[in-house]
Amino acid sequence: MRYLLELSFNGANYHGWQIQPNSVSVQETIENCLSTILNEKISIVGAGRTDTGVHASYFCAHFDFNKSIIEKSDFIYKSNSFLPKDISINKIYKVKDDFHARFDALSRTYQYKLNTFKNPFLFNNSYYLKKEIDFYKMNLAALKLYNYKNFKSFSKSNTDVHTFDCNITDAQWSFKENHWVFEISANRFLRNMVRAIVGTLIEIGEGKYEISHLDKVINSKDREVAGYSVPAQGLYLTNIIYPADSLFND
Repeated sequence: MRYLLELSFNGANYHGWQIQPNSVSVQETIENCLSTILNEKISIVGAGRTDTGVHASYFCAHFDFNKSIIEKSDFIYKSNSFLPKDISINKIYKVKDDFHARFDALSRTYQYKLNTFKNPFLFNNSYYLKKEIDFYKMNLAALKLYNYKNFKSFSKSNTDVHTFDCNITDAQWSFKENHWVFEISANRFLRNMVRAIVGTLIEIGEGKYEISHLDKVINSKDREVAGYSVPAQGLYLTNIIYPADSLFND
């Protein structure tokens, strides 16, 4: 039987989602928990591979287990009691046997949090930038992202992917709860893509470049032409969308 977990985690203490040889990852931590709770070696497959220090307020992962988990509330309670305080399992569903948490996802949404004044409650969960920034200009530049498919310029170098094409459906800055949030949705994302886009937009907002600079960056297909990669602590995976008619089997 295949199960889907909905979970969340603060990535500050982890070297990303994926298991690493000599570092603690979110995936390894959850697998150790489930293996203990279910008394069987459990391997989980995540919806993506968040980098070191990146957070997820909403994340999904699937695993196979040959028994029925009937008391789901009890399973969640035991799992969260075993897990460290910065990882939480929120829901569990039985899904179809061919469901895949990564490849079945239709869309993912990330948010990047940025504050332009000192906030003691956000210092470890956002990017504090002590500069004057034109967010209106940055939003105008962000509109250009809809015009393109190939985002190689924002991809981490030496990435093993078959295509750099992504379909961006939302990209905008807004002011929420005393800080700025850049929200971006797409069918898929390249490694480091969101952080590189944000860094490029910030350079435009600072006045280093005009709005048209974003066209130059994307058309160059060169990571060195794009802006810097903003710090990981401001990045959150916030939503994943799956086909409604092919997901749950409960």
